[in-house]
Amino acid sequence: MKLTSTSCICPVLVCLCFVQRCYGTAHHSSIKVTRNQTKHTEGETEVHHRPKRGWVWNQFFVLEEHMGPDPQYVGKLHSNSDKGDGSVKYILTGEGAGTIFIIDDTTGDIHSTKSLDREQKTHYVLHAQAIDRRTNKPLEPESEFIIKVQDINDNAPKFTDGPYIVTVPEMSDMGTSVLQVTATDADDPTYGNSARVVYSILQGQPYFSVDPKTGVIRTALHNMDREAREHYSVVIQAKDMAGQVGGLSGSTTVNITLTDVNDNPPRFPQKHYQLYVPESAQVGSAVGKIKANDADTGPNADMTYSITNGDGTGIFSISTDKDTREGILSLKKPLNYEKKKSYTLNIEGANTHLDFRFSHLGPFKDATMLKIIVGDVDEPPLFSMPSYVMEVYENAKIGTIVGTVLAQDPDSANSLVRYFINHNAEEDRFFNIDPNTGTIKTTKVLDREETPWYNITVTASENDNPGLLSHVTVGIRVLDVNDNPPELAREYDIVVCENSKPGQVIHTITATDKDDFANGPRFSFFLDERLSMNPNFTIKDNEDNTASILTRRRRFSRTMQDVYYLPIMISDGGIPSLSSSSTLTIRVCACERDGRVRTCNAEAFLSSAGLSTGALIAILLCVVILLAIVVLFITLRRGKKEPLIISEEDVRENVVTYDDEGGGEEDTEAFDITALRNPSAAEELKYRRDIRPEVKLTPRQQTLSTLESIDVQEFIKQRLAEADLDPSVPPYDSLQTYAYEGQRSEAGSISSLDSATTQSDQDYHYLGDWGPEFKKLAELYGEIESERTT
Repeated sequence: MKLTSTSCICPVLVCLCFVQRCYGTAHHSSIKVTRNQTKHTEGETEVHHRPKRGWVWNQFFVLEEHMGPDPQYVGKLHSNSDKGDGSVKYILTGEGAGTIFIIDDTTGDIHSTKSLDREQKTHYVLHAQAIDRRTNKPLEPESEFIIKVQDINDNAPKFTDGPYIVTVPEMSDMGTSVLQVTATDADDPTYGNSARVVYSILQGQPYFSVDPKTGVIRTALHNMDREAREHYSVVIQAKDMAGQVGGLSGSTTVNITLTDVNDNPPRFPQKHYQLYVPESAQVGSAVGKIKANDADTGPNADMTYSITNGDGTGIFSISTDKDTREGILSLKKPLNYEKKKSYTLNIEGANTHLDFRFSHLGPFKDATMLKIIVGDVDEPPLFSMPSYVMEVYENAKIGTIVGTVLAQDPDSANSLVRYFINHNAEEDRFFNIDPNTGTIKTTKVLDREETPWYNITVTASENDNPGLLSHVTVGIRVLDVNDNPPELAREYDIVVCENSKPGQVIHTITATDKDDFANGPRFSFFLDERLSMNPNFTIKDNEDNTASILTRRRRFSRTMQDVYYLPIMISDGGIPSLSSSSTLTIRVCACERDGRVRTCNAEAFLSSAGLSTGALIAILLCVVILLAIVVLFITLRRGKKEPLIISEEDVRENVVTYDDEGGGEEDTEAFDITALRNPSAAEELKYRRDIRPEVKLTPRQQTLSTLESIDVQEFIKQRLAEADLDPSVPPYDSLQTYAYEGQRSEAGSISSLDSATTQSDQDYHYLGDWGPEFKKLAELYGEIESERTT
């Protein structure tokens, strides 16, 4: 089958159709072949036959956007089996078959029934087959072919990202790149010039230009000034068909803004300014503003202001408001119209951010002159001092003059001034003031010890204008006079040890005085001369505002007197001097050897009875032990007594104890201990009373029983051996105890029973070093030693 296409509507398509007919079979056709197959018998070789070509066709082309009234002819199918008698039937299947493409089943002509758009679908794949109309059997195998949609220039270029907004610095060089725009064309870029786009500028000349091929927008002038014009609207056109007549075009807008650079210095609108400031302006307040203009914006317009010269540099200061870029003029010192009526200042404004590329346009600063005129106002009275300090003695009579304040009207009128005190509370009214002279006097008797300082506020007003007030603080110091005698600094708890020696310092006291240091220290301590000499204690003035209490005799006894009283006198160093008397209470206490107090009045009762605390505790402990023994004895008596051996069935352990305590040396005289020391004098061998077995002694037992002059330790070992070897003992353990104090000491008795009757020259002072357990013993022997020495 062969394909024939006649859809050529232009010279180019006619040429393509001609090439298609002449050379399509060799270069562009899709060939379907059928193969003759021969069966081979066993042993025969395979023979290849050249297949016979059944049908051939080329690619079909159909123009897009066909708007004719009749279906567009696409091409023709023809089979070699077709003799023209109508026996061959052509069938078309695939994409668009039957809807977009229809075929004449007899002639094989293909038509397009709809207008196609290449931008939506570029080609269609279909299948063709020739069959026998009578038998419906295929005459050729099914073959595939393609129908391509031929492009026409039906799409204009489009800018997908427009409109554009872009910036470029002012004063840029000519040719500075601003932006690159790109337009797209949906037509086939491989066919003709339908998609070949060129760029041109429709609006924005002569400031900007565009590259026709790349679409890059550039500046076309030198030194474009933002201050002259800031915004530009540039229209760029893109046209296909390489810009030829008949091509389609699209356009977009590019909004270009020139950004600022610091190419303009600040400028003051005037070279001379004048400012009025009243003399009543407060120090630190803003009194005026000044501003220099800068055509730049943002940081390029930032500036600082300074005072460079003038007679008011010490009176005024200037600062910069960063938000408004204004210079704020402030007052550093108070103004006085009567002293100076005007000031002159030279003020300079300079940019803070400089661009050295434009330094040739500078300098980037400007100066102006400001004249300040001081205005006269009616001012309140002015005190001669910002504050006053006065002094007055305490106990001064009512009406005593403390001091005088002075205020004057600073204005030229020099009006009279009146004074008064602001009384905020009742306790403040210790003073009054003369309304005409400003003299302050006392209204009450002052006490420095109660209030040493007073703060009052004096107000001055003009007679002509009472509403103008001024205030001043007056501090009044109350001076001290010697009107308070000295006294002891505190209540002293003075203790004297029983074993004190004459001249021993037992305490140090000090005094205090409510008066000022000039009328207080130095203090003097002494005994009252009107009283007889104290035989027990005396006082020593240390001449450093302290005094020491000393003993006059040896040893004190709590049993005889436990409290002593010492009257003393104290005088101060004021003029005239004042003195006072006090009585010190001195307690007698028992002390350690190192002077630490052990006890005072708490043991008075025990000492009188001759018993110490340790002895009392020992007696109480013995009573408690005796009571416990009695209770235990009664409890045991009431208990049921059980036999030593209960029964043969009830076999268990029994422990029999005998808790007897000897009498020490007295037992050695009342009882013959020879039997204990000589085991041979005791019974040879004794058995249990409840069991008397018939046993014979072993030779070892006989040997042990005949030992003589043997120590009790050996005796105990012998009894232990007999108990271990006795076969008649009960089948449970028993405990046998033997008490033995040992042999007599060669050093003799250490008992203290007879020590009281023995005279000895031994020194017992070492007992005090043995610890608190031997305190009482050391104290007893210490007293004996003292009496013996006396």
